Amino acid sequence: METSRTYGILSENWTSFLLVSVVTYLVIVVTKYVKDLVSLWSSFRGFPEPKKDRHWLLGHLQIFADNSSRLDKLQEWTVQFPKMYILWIGLSRVRVILNHPDSLKKVLITSDPKPAGFGEPYRHGLPWLGEGLLISSGAKWKRSRRLLTPAFHFDILKPYVKIYKTCADLLLKNLNPHADTGESVEIYNMVSSCTLDIILRCAFSYETDCQNMRGRTHPYVTAVQEIATGWAYRNKSPWLHPDFIFYMTKQGKKFKENCDYVHQVAEDIIDKRRQEIKNMDLSSNRYLDFLDILLTARDEDGGCLTRSEIRSEVDTFLFEGHDTTASAISWILYSLAEHPECQKKCQEEIDKVISETETGELEWKDLGKLEYLTQCIKEGMRLHSPVPAISRINSQPIQVDGSEIPKGSIMLLLLYSLHHNPKVWGEDHMDFKPERFSRENNEKRDAYAFCPFSAGPRNCIGQNFAMSEERVVLATLLKRLSFTLDKTHKTEKVMAAVMRPRDGIKLYITARDNKPASSL
Repeated sequence: METSRTYGILSENWTSFLLVSVVTYLVIVVTKYVKDLVSLWSSFRGFPEPKKDRHWLLGHLQIFADNSSRLDKLQEWTVQFPKMYILWIGLSRVRVILNHPDSLKKVLITSDPKPAGFGEPYRHGLPWLGEGLLISSGAKWKRSRRLLTPAFHFDILKPYVKIYKTCADLLLKNLNPHADTGESVEIYNMVSSCTLDIILRCAFSYETDCQNMRGRTHPYVTAVQEIATGWAYRNKSPWLHPDFIFYMTKQGKKFKENCDYVHQVAEDIIDKRRQEIKNMDLSSNRYLDFLDILLTARDEDGGCLTRSEIRSEVDTFLFEGHDTTASAISWILYSLAEHPECQKKCQEEIDKVISETETGELEWKDLGKLEYLTQCIKEGMRLHSPVPAISRINSQPIQVDGSEIPKGSIMLLLLYSLHHNPKVWGEDHMDFKPERFSRENNEKRDAYAFCPFSAGPRNCIGQNFAMSEERVVLATLLKRLSFTLDKTHKTEKVMAAVMRPRDGIKLYITARDNKPASSL
């Protein structure tokens, strides 16, 4: 009896202790949350922000959820706040938006990391790209950058021109049946298959039939597009940030399935090369490609990249080496189709440059002569911004337009808004004007006004590769074909990891001068 009473007392005491502990814990958590919230609000008090568009609970989150009006709204805010403003994600998260050369350069001159913590944009890309050069930071990023830089030396890039041309000829062959039919053709997916073919051959010496799909899109291209779309959707959906929730959803399961597939493609490429490299004389005259350098790179102490590090870099460059370039080429063709006078001027320049070559083929030394085409390429990348935004975390406080951005803030460098800032590009910033990139105009402009490849120490390591590729592919197509818009098709931008068209880009194609649209 006494034992039961004692047990009951102990049980009641234990229950009370648990209850008090839980309540105390909740009070501590809530108190810390409120304290952190007050500190956050205090830190950003007085910062410019679009208050009329801010929901009392959701903040500006609803703007990110509505893609159809997002670019218009970002443009409206850029006009209102031409250097910097903040957006609230719910009550407890702030994004500092930078959209002017004066503000962007303060971040771009540093090697500050990408935000990859819980709920942050780049974290959701880790299952796909791992800690490759795009997402890694600190000592890991510095090491990778040092080891991979030799892969993009001009001596490595020069032989790639012939590969660009071979792959562009296959794209030309695929477009040929659509010339002079009177029916428009969707070009984005075909261009994506071409740029995938190029990066596989150039960076990995890996040949596939990815351009011979008989009207179907290569599964790798489809997987990357779906991964990028899923990534962007998760970023703007806080309820999907916890992994255990996201991977139970239909989107999460598809995301994982696609990641597994692209990882397998990367593994197959790596395994095939490992076997080949055992019998390869790397001291021979054969050029070293990106994968050769990945597999043979050594630190000062002889350390090499691990298998997972190699796969992360392969996944990163398969994505960045084909998806962003496909977006650029497709949107540039769209603008040239929209402006036939610019297209004709490009064609005349291409004809002239090729006619003056000894072989009738573009070579590395000829690419610099395509000055007007290069202006059109740059204007297309400004107008359409293939990479619309990048994020950073500042390691030190930054002064911008009279406000101090606290250390550790998530900053969104909106390249699309930078490239459409009326204070930088004028009121005609929505117009396609290649002359903006004439030598004279380039000299007058701030070096950070045009940043399609980012800038500073964390700029795109493959930008010379991409520019050369775009010149060759566009020159190959424009030499034999002319493009005009299908005005019955609505071409709408979708802002994701790259700038995509919602339902593709449809163009009419005609053969130039009634010649067959065959290879150059």
